[in-house]
Amino acid sequence: MKPLKIIFAGTPEFAAVALRALLASEHEICAVYTQPDRPAGRGRKLTAGPVKQVALDHNVALFQPLTLRDAEAQAALRAHHADVMVVVAYGLILPPAVLQAPRLGCINIHASLLPRWRGAAPIQRAIMAGDTESGVTIIQMDEGLDTGAMLEKRPCEITPDDTGGTLHDRLAVLGAEAVLTTLANISDGTVVGEAQNESDTCYASKIDKKEALVEWRRPAAEICRLVSAFNPWPVAYTLLPDGQRLRLWQAIALPGDSRDFTPGTVVNANKEGIDVASGEGLLRLLQVQLPGGRPVSSGDFLNAYALKAGVRLGG
Repeated sequence: MKPLKIIFAGTPEFAAVALRALLASEHEICAVYTQPDRPAGRGRKLTAGPVKQVALDHNVALFQPLTLRDAEAQAALRAHHADVMVVVAYGLILPPAVLQAPRLGCINIHASLLPRWRGAAPIQRAIMAGDTESGVTIIQMDEGLDTGAMLEKRPCEITPDDTGGTLHDRLAVLGAEAVLTTLANISDGTVVGEAQNESDTCYASKIDKKEALVEWRRPAAEICRLVSAFNPWPVAYTLLPDGQRLRLWQAIALPGDSRDFTPGTVVNANKEGIDVASGEGLLRLLQVQLPGGRPVSSGDFLNAYALKAGVRLGG
């Protein structure tokens, strides 16, 4: 296999996992593109993203353009004379001139088994939908949104205990492995693209923080999946009787009849958990967090906060 000259474009930790794998491979990373530093933390200090930090640690040429739509940025990218561009959760739209700049085009690591869950939040949407399988797909990028030909697919089970965070971490490793295989196939000329079946597509829209407020009229099983999907971000929450936000880190759906209770009513509250009536069944809260505190078991929370059966949680 002939090593390839690669431009890498990505921003968050999911992309950083792939970049580390590529830097450890025989391929040459000639440039790393990542989004400009963003304010983070309580002090809103400009902070480098994970991909930038990896690039700095390995002394790779780093670029952080605000856009790739202007001629100057496109000319700078072409000047690398790359064989291929690997794109992973970059966060910027690639115009046609950029897609065509590398000799062999651009490939993307997408965190779903396409064509299911195109779009920005495939990991969370898969858990919320109750899918039992996810995976990664390497695609040859075109001008559409995750519509390109599929070059490599790797499945991954979604277990009942999975959260958005645990599934993210497994898929990040799987994506790094898959892209290395794809690059080897590209290098030796054996790569084969498979068109996506448009009739099987669904869209994973970007997560809106407003979705994190639990609607207790929904079934307990559905709320439970929301709690799992939104761990560790943006974290599902409900409102306590005093108006404080109670963040929900872990919960399980319980069988049981909730028809005698208004959704959101606390049915039981003890060291085993906090059982809340939903539109269908009960949701047992196992790990929660008050503002300014840390996540604790529901039993520890009840030692500090007098939450009694019969009160109603908001949302």
